[in-house]
Amino acid sequence: MNNDPIQNQSIVDGLVQLSFLVQEILGRVGTEHGLSIIQLRLLGILRDREPSMRQLAKHLNLDKSSITGLVDRAERRGLVERKVSPNDRRGFNVCITPAGRELTQAGNEEIVRHVKAAVEGLTERERAQLVMLVRKILGNTVK
Repeated sequence: MNNDPIQNQSIVDGLVQLSFLVQEILGRVGTEHGLSIIQLRLLGILRDREPSMRQLAKHLNLDKSSITGLVDRAERRGLVERKVSPNDRRGFNVCITPAGRELTQAGNEEIVRHVKAAVEGLTERERAQLVMLVRKILGNTVK
C-alpha cells in the first residue's frame, strides 16, 4: 500500500464519504417503509435463504437477544416467520413472508434507483472500474 499519508487519508475520506452516502440512501428508503437499516439488511439476507437464528446473528454481527428482538419485530409486522429447523428441532430458521418479499422488492427498486442516480456522472468504463474495485476491496475484507 502507498505510504503517502495525504493519499491514504484521501482514500479513507473518500470511502467514508461513500459509506455515508450509501447509509443515507438506505436510511431514507427504510424510513419511507417504516424500516431501520438493520431491518432492511435482515430482509435483504432473507431474500434468497432461510438461515438459522444463529447464522442471522453472525451475519448481522448481533448477539442472541438483539437478533431475537429484531426477528420478533419483523414477525409482528408479518414480514418474516420462524420455522422449526430441519437440522435441529430445538432451533428455528427464519424466512421471508410474501408481504416481506413485496416490501423488499419495492425497497430494492428504490435503492437501485438512488444508487444509479449517485453514479450517473460516471462513464460506463468508470462504472465498470468501480464495480471491479469494490469487488476487490470486499474480497480483501471477507472474514
